[in-house]
Amino acid sequence: MPIINSFISWLMKKRIHQIELFMKYPHEVQQEVFQKLITTASNTEWGNKYKYHEIKNYAHFSSRVPLQDYEDIKQYVVRLKQGEKNLLWPGEVKWFAKSSGTTNDKSKFIPVTREALEECQFKAGKDMLSIYCFNNPSTKIFQGKSLAIGGSRQINQFNRESYYGDLSAIIIKNLPFWADMLSTPEQSIALMENWEEKIEKIAASTSNENVTSITGVPSWALVILNKVLEIKGKNDISEIWPNLEVFFHGGVSFTPYLEQFKNIISSPYMSFLETYNASEGFFGIQDTIQSKELLLMLDYGIFYEFIPVSEYTTENPKVISLQEVEKNVNYAMLISTNGGLWRYKIGDTVQFTSLNPYRITISGRTKHFLNAFGEEVMIDNAEKALLAACQKTKAVITDYTVAPIFLKNKEAGAHEWLIEFKENPNDIHFFIEVLDNSLKAINSDYEAKRYGNYILQKPIVRMLPNGTFYEWMKQRGKLGGQNKVPKLSNDRKYIDSIQTFMKINS
Repeated sequence: MPIINSFISWLMKKRIHQIELFMKYPHEVQQEVFQKLITTASNTEWGNKYKYHEIKNYAHFSSRVPLQDYEDIKQYVVRLKQGEKNLLWPGEVKWFAKSSGTTNDKSKFIPVTREALEECQFKAGKDMLSIYCFNNPSTKIFQGKSLAIGGSRQINQFNRESYYGDLSAIIIKNLPFWADMLSTPEQSIALMENWEEKIEKIAASTSNENVTSITGVPSWALVILNKVLEIKGKNDISEIWPNLEVFFHGGVSFTPYLEQFKNIISSPYMSFLETYNASEGFFGIQDTIQSKELLLMLDYGIFYEFIPVSEYTTENPKVISLQEVEKNVNYAMLISTNGGLWRYKIGDTVQFTSLNPYRITISGRTKHFLNAFGEEVMIDNAEKALLAACQKTKAVITDYTVAPIFLKNKEAGAHEWLIEFKENPNDIHFFIEVLDNSLKAINSDYEAKRYGNYILQKPIVRMLPNGTFYEWMKQRGKLGGQNKVPKLSNDRKYIDSIQTFMKINS
């Protein structure tokens, strides 16, 4: 183990220098990524279709290759799953990351190539550790194990040589030997399909380990940690894992979960660091302790473009390169990747908080926001307002979802919030008041629509019994992995489903 630790430390120092280089020369690095992507894919079916061998610069590329979403590439994905090669990227694709679906499909299957694994996901994992160790020179993270909380994998029914599953499961299955040695639980448990059984097995098998770090989605990490506490008969994870020092989290905003983690992890040395990854790629890492901003990672085989959110739904939206972005503007992100995605609309919105180096915050989803009345409330707005309401009323939230109540019979509309509290607010009416006023302060469009209660009334908050979201997700077959409670929606599909579920089970 000391030899492995020395080898890892050497890798970390080397990589920090490379990160500093792309921070200093971002556009040169992105140009190199662009040229490599175009050259590598020039003899694929996609590359031949759009004459990649003729593309000399970004202007050629942007004028020739149309914007894509999953529906546009689905025909290629179907063929890749059947074993066809050289379609979007050279060679065969053996892994497909399963993620939440589109209007027409229950699930999306994102191709995960060897390059996407090695040059993006695994590289990001090393960078995550490198940055943490650089900022914490006295760390003992490698003297213990990392609790990796992932999903499951299944054999692809179309081609027995390929697999699909949560991205986290794909990563766990393909981990480098040194990373696998430092991870817990063992793969047979980590990749179990039955999530409830997996919770029990993970908690039982790791409760006596020396866990020094955790990686995963906050909501499911909490479920595991609470099960560990239950097994050990304790109230504090720091008593069970005294050397635990960091939780690398992603997938959902950490804001609603922070207090819950602090309530069960008392160690003053515990760090919570955000990452930004998805089935389509790994994009950002929190690189400073002082700020929650994410450093945009520019050398992972991903070429970035951006659409101002104000243009997103227009027929021919304005698309800009990294060089043209401005601070504090909401952008929808486009990516071209070594996984064979080209000018792909990932569905996330970001804001740049710094242009030297390029740092971002995740502001929301292009489909997950509230705009039923022209209020344009993003997830970032909602969670800042929730945090303010929780702080003022000593509340702790487990999870939530929001949808509109539409205008009817001359009665103004409203936002309906279904909230499951870990600790109830000491005054629910004051909670609603702070939530409403905070949204007004954060979002001028919301403030305008709330004026005089003509369009929007005060928010309606309904407190759900403990365990409601978990049981609802379970009933939908959405436990574990990358499954998340939908936060904001412009229709009532999720809220009506939850309320129907509650009536049936009351």
